Amino acid sequence: MISEQDTRLNSFDLPERTKALRDFYLSSCAFNMHCHSFYSYNGYGYSPSKLIQLARQQNWRAVGLVDFDVLDGVDEFLSAAAFCGVRAVAGMETRVFIPELADVEINSPGEPGIAYHLGMGFNASEVPAERRDFAAMLRAKANHRTRQIVDAVNSLLTEISLDFDAVASRFTPAGNVTERHVCTAYRMLAEARFSGSGLAAYWQDKIGSFDPDPVKLEALIRAKTMKKGGIGYQAPDPQSFPTLREMNDFILGCGARPVMAWLNGLSAGESDPGRLLDLHRSYGAVAATLIPDRNWRAADPAKSARLSAELDRFIAAAQERGMPLLAGTEMNAPGQLLADDFSVPALRRHLECFIAGADAFTA
Repeated sequence: MISEQDTRLNSFDLPERTKALRDFYLSSCAFNMHCHSFYSYNGYGYSPSKLIQLARQQNWRAVGLVDFDVLDGVDEFLSAAAFCGVRAVAGMETRVFIPELADVEINSPGEPGIAYHLGMGFNASEVPAERRDFAAMLRAKANHRTRQIVDAVNSLLTEISLDFDAVASRFTPAGNVTERHVCTAYRMLAEARFSGSGLAAYWQDKIGSFDPDPVKLEALIRAKTMKKGGIGYQAPDPQSFPTLREMNDFILGCGARPVMAWLNGLSAGESDPGRLLDLHRSYGAVAATLIPDRNWRAADPAKSARLSAELDRFIAAAQERGMPLLAGTEMNAPGQLLADDFSVPALRRHLECFIAGADAFTA
């Protein structure tokens, strides 16, 4: 039996064939331009090579590597992509201080003036000689912040006190320890020390909550001990992060391109997307990145509608300025999608825009 799709594709009418092919492609197109690897933290333990294998296996149009504070996976990722014939781009994500927005929250919740920010298009793990001190500083400051968190949380979780260096050697191949690695380590140490009701009682006593699901428990540990209000929370200090200008100078000096990160439009700093995009453009940004799934999905229908409206507003502002958009899922927590579901109405209407963004960095 001939399908309706085949009938349209074999129509004598060229516009009908063209539309049928376009509809088929858009209904099956997949890509992920924001994937963390185990060189920072991947929720599934994926290496740069695994990300390329996944992209090849699932026939993704393109894939992007984005690790926090390091470029350790870039050589492996780009080499694997070339070998497998996968279109790919490599990047780095960090946090920066934006002086013009020092008093308002931007895309890092509860941290005025601090913003997540990316560079995309790095061609090697090794940076130019004149940029090596800056790269070493990014790595050192990231590990210092996490080490301070561990020292503070250890004072609460004394029965399962954590050895930072042991975490660095066990959970990530190049010693770049993140909060999520630390949460996994605390959960595993508690499970080795306590069992059954004793495990639940321990966490109830220490953080006031418990969930038998490992993923949810790690999220609770992080929220209760490392985020604002927790004993390990590190209050934002502009001196702890490079300025936006300094970071962009580093990115451009490595031959890559600055990329603004968008959260969801609900903060004061993101309330005017045009103004924010223009500010970033003045510092050299040529594109923006966003995580589509969190820009429509919410348990409350009213919030979901608000998120979708903010997404529409942001994308319109970016398109008015000719700024490509890189869409991805991050993969830096268990349960996050391997690739976005673009059949969702809130995302489907922007799919061609996201495809154009992927192409702009991998063509």
